[in-house]
Amino acid sequence: MPPIGRRSVLKYFAGSVAGGVAWSAAPWARAAAPAQGSTASDKPVVGDALLSLAFDRRMHTRVSMQGKALTGYQPSEILLLADGTELADFALTGQDAHALDDPRHGRGRQTVFHGRAAKAGVEKQVAVSQFDALPGLALLQVRYRNLGDAALTLAGWRNAAHALDDAPGGFWSFSGATHTDRRDWVQPVGKDFDQRNTLAMDSSDYGGGTPVANLWRRDVGLAVGHVELVPRPLDMPVARTATGARIAIESQQAITLAPGAELVTERTFLAVHRGDFYAPLQQYQAFMKAEGIEGPRPPDSAFAPIWCAWGYERDFTMEQIFGTLPKARELGFEWAVLDDGWQTNEGDWKIDRKKFPRGDADMRAFTAQVRKHGMRPRLWLAPLAADPGSDVLHDHVDMLLLDKEGAFQTVTWWNALTQCPAYQPTIDFYVDLVKKAIGDWGFEGIKLDGQHLNAVAPCYNPAHKHASPSDSVEGLARFWEAIYRAAHEANPQAVVELCPCGTAFAFHNLPATDQYPSSDPLSSWQVRSKGKSIKALIGDRSSYAGDHVELSDNRDDFASSVGIGAVISTKFTWPKDTDKPSAPLPPGGYVLTPEREALWRKWVNLYKTHMLPKGEYLGTLYDIGFDKPEAHAIRKDGAQYYTFYAPSFEGKVELRGLPAGRWKVRDLFNERDLGEVDATAASLPVAFTRFLFLQATPVQATPKAAA
Repeated sequence: MPPIGRRSVLKYFAGSVAGGVAWSAAPWARAAAPAQGSTASDKPVVGDALLSLAFDRRMHTRVSMQGKALTGYQPSEILLLADGTELADFALTGQDAHALDDPRHGRGRQTVFHGRAAKAGVEKQVAVSQFDALPGLALLQVRYRNLGDAALTLAGWRNAAHALDDAPGGFWSFSGATHTDRRDWVQPVGKDFDQRNTLAMDSSDYGGGTPVANLWRRDVGLAVGHVELVPRPLDMPVARTATGARIAIESQQAITLAPGAELVTERTFLAVHRGDFYAPLQQYQAFMKAEGIEGPRPPDSAFAPIWCAWGYERDFTMEQIFGTLPKARELGFEWAVLDDGWQTNEGDWKIDRKKFPRGDADMRAFTAQVRKHGMRPRLWLAPLAADPGSDVLHDHVDMLLLDKEGAFQTVTWWNALTQCPAYQPTIDFYVDLVKKAIGDWGFEGIKLDGQHLNAVAPCYNPAHKHASPSDSVEGLARFWEAIYRAAHEANPQAVVELCPCGTAFAFHNLPATDQYPSSDPLSSWQVRSKGKSIKALIGDRSSYAGDHVELSDNRDDFASSVGIGAVISTKFTWPKDTDKPSAPLPPGGYVLTPEREALWRKWVNLYKTHMLPKGEYLGTLYDIGFDKPEAHAIRKDGAQYYTFYAPSFEGKVELRGLPAGRWKVRDLFNERDLGEVDATAASLPVAFTRFLFLQATPVQATPKAAA
């Protein structure tokens, strides 16, 4: 377990208290007697108008929403014992309540429940904090103390463990945790569904994520997570049961609790909501923003369409890139990304003289040529990876991240070794590289790429003199902040893109991220479902990109990016494909045929005309799991945009969230008017295949822009 004395452990146990006495100075002194006016048989209830928790005499809890019970009394906060059993029953002995007036989160209330497991000699306190600004969310922190004479060996702890009963339509889930197989973040909960959702390393180079998991039915949902200021290796298990589905947040780290010793859990939360995962992710984002973690406000160029040279792969030639730039610019793309292959290896990041014979001078000439075509140059990098045979691995072996046995951690895609982000020489090396790329070579953005960039394992390298092996885990976000500062010191308008291939978005890296792509999506569904989650987590800052359209369904689904307000991107080749593909090209390759050119041109024009990434994504209007067809809505410049997705659909669609009045509806892609609707009954009969992209404008107003 992390050391008890860490900075955030007692944040709410010893937090701002208005009225009453801060009890943390003698936290166990009053646990033996009930607080005035309460007894163990009262089944006390705490909560707000949305979420309430009732405690029974065993300190099991029942969850209610707006006064309606969602669960029975369940052992929600427990100790996991090393012998495989659980310590779940604690006799409730009392409670204390205090008003909160927190400088970050405002007014609220904290209630501390006291109990004891007589057989095991363990005392327990559960602090439940709720804030007026975050209705429906309860912050939980649990403290255990061993009052027995013998040490207690633990396998971990569990908080916010609750099960919902079956309901028509079943369940859906969202997981912010990374899985090596790059599975969907948003999935239906099938018959045998059982996911650990670990925030620790899932393999040597996959791990981390956003510390929130969500389970919802058509009528209600439960979300859990942690709100620590640094990553924590917790699990967020979601599983189907015989009668429904369950969710929790857990620590699986063993610890021995000596007589008199205490264990304090991380600050975790439980939230109730209706609809899909969007609302609880918004609440999490709001809470963490108040804690000081939020994304930067990027330059306008972070919303410009992107062309990437990766269609030519590592063996690209300069003739191929220079030959494609005029076509990319003609179609309206404004970024040109020099991808993997410009360097000698991952690690040294020296210029490949076969492609750039004059070294630095040719790099400067390349960026000048990109600007000559009216575009902005961006450079691909994969920091923290050192290839076998690289000079940096030979000369700076001290940079490596080592496990407790002294073994290397591998980056599987490049067969490279992971470097430690919390070791100052590593930080200095990459800060200098970024300053050179931006300040000397003249790139206006950097694309940071690789699944190993999301999270790293604990580091035991003795050369680093870490205070704790978790320094590497917690230091990764600070590493990215150093990279971000270096890029923006060299060019205040630089764009820093973080693309941790296929992994779940690591929320703690957000302050160093101008742009986050869908990161090697496996389908258009991933483009859209990842996009909805990122829109909730970044708020009105940063930009989300759909990644290369060639990774979407049919390799042409711009609708899945444009319709959800994502930046569009492509890796088309022209006038022909590469002659040296690393794997067989898909049918038709990536070459820009006349048919594709017409389609690409149309979508770029629609994107630039309406610029939906700068609109307000209305994520609570539709449930991505249960509403059919799938729908997304955006408000911008007095208009509202709706995009519907399905393999094929014929029937009525609802235009939810329209302000009062009559609205004119236009099918933007097919350039036809569909008539008018009234906001009180805004539905339309439609028929479409794949997508329907609509704009609704007030009847009395002229549309600002229509295709």
